[in-house]
Amino acid sequence: MQFVYHPKSGELVLVVEGETYNYIFKVRRHKKGEVIPFRNLKDQYLYYYLIEEVDRRRATLSLKDKELREVMPKREFHLLWCIIDPKSIEKSLPALNELGVAKITFIYCQRSQKNFRLKLEKLQKILINSSQQCGRSRLMELEIKEDIKSALALYPDTVLIDFCEDRIGCGEDIKRALIGPEGGVSPQERAEFGKILGFDTPLVLKSETAAIAVASKVII
Repeated sequence: MQFVYHPKSGELVLVVEGETYNYIFKVRRHKKGEVIPFRNLKDQYLYYYLIEEVDRRRATLSLKDKELREVMPKREFHLLWCIIDPKSIEKSLPALNELGVAKITFIYCQRSQKNFRLKLEKLQKILINSSQQCGRSRLMELEIKEDIKSALALYPDTVLIDFCEDRIGCGEDIKRALIGPEGGVSPQERAEFGKILGFDTPLVLKSETAAIAVASKVII
């Protein structure tokens, strides 16, 4: 654990209860008198709190110090991801968070199953837990778009990652890239893109594998 998340981190007094209480005192076994770091995942500060009082279900902590410490990769990368099975997205999200993906735009493309519904609140909880472990100081942004055309209207510089003779290299200067669902994007959707790059492999990658691979090549 690099820090504990609390949305009110930065206030002079914090009251923790519920899951946060259980994590601090039952999982991590912290005790009264110890100082532990908190973040609110909005600003770039680490806030250090002293555990003042501990009851059976809640605890009171007081702010003792704060430190400006940004923990994010040097490259900012925006992943546009056509919606696949939410369970696969949930499993891949911690890895994408650790790599430092700044934002994910989920898109219902023509080959996405329309019955798939993402629960952004659940995804944010996964991101918070992941950030506490990897130390990331800013929460990843998430949004949903209804189709590729509307997404490209907002992000016209998006590169499509698909089967292509032009290969994507490590450290490629790409700000945004789109990964299709299983089976890839349709020919009509493919025609919307000005730039298309592929991986240097003869193997067929799952959508979630491709998402992690492109983030790795661009960011680190």
